Amino acid sequence: MHEVLKKIAGVGIVPVVKLDSPDQAVPLGKALTEGGIPVAEVTFRTDAAEESIKKLTAELPGLLVGAGTVTTTDQAKRAVGAGAKFIVSPGFNPAVVKYCVDQNIPVTPGINNPSQIEQGLELGLSVLKFFPAEQSGGIEMLKAFAGPYGNVKYIPTGGIGVKNLADYLSFDKVLAVGGSWMVKPELISAGKYDEVTRLCKEAVLVAMGFELRHLGVNEPDENAALADAKKMESLFGFTVKQGNSSHFA
Repeated sequence: MHEVLKKIAGVGIVPVVKLDSPDQAVPLGKALTEGGIPVAEVTFRTDAAEESIKKLTAELPGLLVGAGTVTTTDQAKRAVGAGAKFIVSPGFNPAVVKYCVDQNIPVTPGINNPSQIEQGLELGLSVLKFFPAEQSGGIEMLKAFAGPYGNVKYIPTGGIGVKNLADYLSFDKVLAVGGSWMVKPELISAGKYDEVTRLCKEAVLVAMGFELRHLGVNEPDENAALADAKKMESLFGFTVKQGNSSHFA
């Protein structure tokens, strides 16, 4: 497996980002990194994509940047020229895949049926994008694919959020998941990068499968109780709520 795909697997989540202006790129990239998801798939659905990728790769070397919604070889060439380290496409375009394979660029084309999986195998791919995931049968469809195609892993994208994120990641044929719920265009256009960071942290906690039902700590005074609540907030992304006789996280 390509080193870039191994890095994506290590993160587990690929934010699918739509940017309307290159000026949004670096603040968004910083928000992702601070949220614990140092990956960005910048879609080629806007004219700002190419310049945004250039800015991100130049100014945030710790961020793994790729290009999404790549549907032509020209877009693939432009994306790689701008610094994209991986290519993602919504469907299976043999010309795009062959170009990337020949250039040793990780590519995950979109598939949702056996014939497309076999096209990918024929061209030497072992990681594919499952798209649109929920509309194509979701996790149960991936489990069905696992029988005849046991060596293939997937990056499901489409209809995935915090409610079903853990279900996908718990399946060993899922390399990572893609989604845009933490980078909604309205958040970016409004400059709400703090909210992007918060949603990323939430997604990371869900992806890790960590769950705390209830923990009560008796403290000698209010200050100690508040300090413990804030520690929980720092460690696990909880929100502190101060009460009359207790402080909650």
